[in-house]
Amino acid sequence: MTSPIERPSNRPTRDQVHAAPKVLLHDHLDGGLRPATIIDLAADAGHELPATEPEALGRWFAEAADSGSLVRYLETFDHTVAVMQTAPALTRVARECVEDLAADGVVYAEIRYAPEQHVAGGLSLDEVVGAVQQGFDEAQAADGRIVVRQLLTAMRHQARSMEIAELAVAWRDRGVAGFDIAGAEAGYPPTRHLDAFEYLQRENSHFTIHAGEAFGLPSIWQAIQWCGADRLGHGVRIVDDITVADDGTVELGRLASYVRDKRIPLEMCPASNVQTGAAQSIAEHPIGLLTRLRFRVTVNTDNRLMSGTSMTDEMWSLVEAFDHTLADLRWFTINAMKSAFLPFDERLAIIDEVVKPGYAALGA
Repeated sequence: MTSPIERPSNRPTRDQVHAAPKVLLHDHLDGGLRPATIIDLAADAGHELPATEPEALGRWFAEAADSGSLVRYLETFDHTVAVMQTAPALTRVARECVEDLAADGVVYAEIRYAPEQHVAGGLSLDEVVGAVQQGFDEAQAADGRIVVRQLLTAMRHQARSMEIAELAVAWRDRGVAGFDIAGAEAGYPPTRHLDAFEYLQRENSHFTIHAGEAFGLPSIWQAIQWCGADRLGHGVRIVDDITVADDGTVELGRLASYVRDKRIPLEMCPASNVQTGAAQSIAEHPIGLLTRLRFRVTVNTDNRLMSGTSMTDEMWSLVEAFDHTLADLRWFTINAMKSAFLPFDERLAIIDEVVKPGYAALGA
């Protein structure tokens, strides 16, 4: 396919992809634990696991997530959330998350999770956020290169979105960059949480909404036009509003045109989308078409444990499927950094002082 930025560049090696600076906007804290850590924490919590050796447990997570059974897929999160119910456990998971991302070349990340899912052990919502922030702070201080922020997620089938939105605003200058809603789209439209989104807008706060993954255009339309989402979590079904004729000409519908015209970022997670059936394969993933049409595409991991993935894996899969160049990967990365919920000057500094020099060193 044609590069979105016409620049002479060769197909990179996997080592170059690993070395390239990366920006991650859509990654779930409870979907990225190390198997060995789950085993340690489960022993402390008295929680029974389907396997007790790290390699076997990691394999179980991957197989359950790949099974095609939603019940088995959701069961994987039952195990991770179960071991994240104390402050020390949350701090450890958060710290290791940042360590793993830094080792993968990630220079900026927004990590999301639902505080309401981590209070079974008696923690308050505020204590949950504080424990996660402690882990992030420890890892950032030790590494010195990666910048990480929290996104606080409310579950769309619950009724705590206003409470979580207020929590996000309370922590906005202490490590929380924004708000999100997640969970089953069908039957739980984002408009159920309209009061929370209106509150966040009045507070000049940022939010993204999971939309257009399992459900189609109405979910995306509501997220943008009713709720005012800054970004779309996944947004893959926006292709339902794009028609590609037999001769290759493309026609965008009103909603797709609006999303592209307004540069609304799409937090695309290719490996996860293949697992959940939102795409049949990486090669058939709409990210190829959307990149060619110059939507504000970003590349993300979603759940690194369940998908057995990393940012290097995600980007390498695009290189293999679409012959992407370093210039393409740089474009994805700058798209993501432009779309981050950081203040403008901080975004610009990372682009100019980290991302561009990092790619230039690789020849892009």
